[in-house]
Amino acid sequence: MKKLILILTGVFLTMGLTAQNQKNLAQLLGYPADAKLLIIHADDMGLSQSVNEACIKAFGNNSITSGSIMMPCPWAFDMALWAKDHQGLDVGIHLTLTAEWDHYKWGGVSSSDQVSSLLDSNGYFYPTVEALGKAAKPEEAAKELRAQIDRAISFGVNPTHIDTHMGSVMATPELVKIYLSLADEYHLPVLFPRAYLGMLPPDIAKAFSSKVYLIDNLFMLEPAMVKGRWIDPYIKAVEAMKPGLNDMIVHIAYDNDEMKAITEGHDDYGAKWRQNDLEMIQSKEFKDLLKKNGIVLITWKQVRDVMNNGSK
Repeated sequence: MKKLILILTGVFLTMGLTAQNQKNLAQLLGYPADAKLLIIHADDMGLSQSVNEACIKAFGNNSITSGSIMMPCPWAFDMALWAKDHQGLDVGIHLTLTAEWDHYKWGGVSSSDQVSSLLDSNGYFYPTVEALGKAAKPEEAAKELRAQIDRAISFGVNPTHIDTHMGSVMATPELVKIYLSLADEYHLPVLFPRAYLGMLPPDIAKAFSSKVYLIDNLFMLEPAMVKGRWIDPYIKAVEAMKPGLNDMIVHIAYDNDEMKAITEGHDDYGAKWRQNDLEMIQSKEFKDLLKKNGIVLITWKQVRDVMNNGSK
């Protein structure tokens, strides 16, 4: 923990995202100070054709407000071209350093000889965050993460934010430092929950607490929550939502042969799971739930613009 604090200190002192006139994010966006802001975010764009098609549909009917692309994956180019043609939508980069499925793998976008510590004996990313943390050389991870962002930009994507697949950039203190430094380098918000401030000394936590992109509440469905109806954990999360910046991560796709093959042996976040999430966010019950609880839907693009320009 002491090592983590020492590493992060330098990053926090150099990041110039200070509060503007003491207004919170809601006020800077033109909403009341106590507004319940929510980003409904779809992970894993580019993973498969099924995921891409589901996300395109969800963007089209306003069931999600944001999504992020896994640039190392086979269908990333397809998603990037679509994002290029839909610049008004909220598309970020899902920084990827792991490949978790048993029979569907990928490596980095960088040359393998430049990021060899990130790859297993078969030349693919490690399947777990733990394995990544033990093997990764920070300088190679930095090269790969930067390459993923640059590739998306080269394809025409105008990224609104960066986030992390499986939380892989939290594997070591060195990776955390790299992740946060990318915010400054690319002038993009990063997904970083306010709850993580508890790891820091009070003075650093106080200084960092004014960053407009900090997530006040992050919700993602976990296997232990799945008991009754699929929507029930989401109802609980929305009804408990408090003022501030909230982020709800969903995993959506169609339960077709492609997704079944990719996720074989993994019911958690598998094909059926993603179909359930897709149907849930599109349902009238979910949309009525948001309205009933006074939820204000926003995008990472809005957060990015406030962070950089103070504009809405």
